[in-house]
Amino acid sequence: MKKERKKNLYQLAAWTWSWVATLAIATLGPKYIWDDHYFLTVFAVSVNFANGILMIIANRNLYNNFDELERKIHLESLALTLGLAVVVGLSFSLLDSTKLIAFTAEISHLVMFIGVTYLVCIIVNTRRYS
Repeated sequence: MKKERKKNLYQLAAWTWSWVATLAIATLGPKYIWDDHYFLTVFAVSVNFANGILMIIANRNLYNNFDELERKIHLESLALTLGLAVVVGLSFSLLDSTKLIAFTAEISHLVMFIGVTYLVCIIVNTRRYS
């Protein structure tokens, strides 16, 4: 079981880093590498999307290798993260559209919020159930 989990964890890490790399290429490539060439931009975004799907599948494979307690911890953490992401994300967008904040609400802010929220939820739930 440990060998399978380690393999799944390495696969998830590889697909995650691959997705991050293709995201950087798709983001920076049109401006710095290929001068807004339409086909190359569409290709880079498509490759990034495919890498994202493969990263999700690798994540699912890892979760399917968890025992019942680990699944419960992650399921509760994911549920809280999803709920908070929707409520906070929409409120943040509303603050921006009504000009109640002095800066622009960017998706990167929400992505960072989701990451931190999930990490905190995992830590709290692990301590609560262990």
